[in-house]
Amino acid sequence: MTLTVPGGELVVDAAYVDAPTDEIRRQAREYRTGSRESFDLPVRYPDGFLGRVMGAMAAIPYGETRTYGDVAADLGNAPQPVGAACGRNPVPLLVPCHRVVAADGVGGFSAAGGPALKRRLLDHERSESVQTTLADAPTRADGDDTDAGDRPDP
Repeated sequence: MTLTVPGGELVVDAAYVDAPTDEIRRQAREYRTGSRESFDLPVRYPDGFLGRVMGAMAAIPYGETRTYGDVAADLGNAPQPVGAACGRNPVPLLVPCHRVVAADGVGGFSAAGGPALKRRLLDHERSESVQTTLADAPTRADGDDTDAGDRPDP
């Protein structure tokens, strides 16, 4: 499933989320418009190191960051495997891998849009006011809030 986010789009593997796609889209839309800071969707973490890294990422509060080294130290590992695990996150945004940064800058981002999109997500979370765009407006006169910017499942 592709979700519109501030600055671009993210692909989320809905198979890891125990919620209807319309609920995932609704919560992503609320995040985008600034009315949601966390997701309350049940996410299944894979076994092993990736699941442990995802758990650490999920614990990073909205508007804050941790370095790859911080996460690695918490998990008793090295920063490089943490970065690789961040890049394999199947549910970006819902498990906020964009909040894990390099010690000397923003670091990489495996989603389309790369580090520029990561920077935009971080800026969005740090802004005091969130701008509503035309993509966030209702698409029908009757107030239906279906978002034309969210693409249907592939």
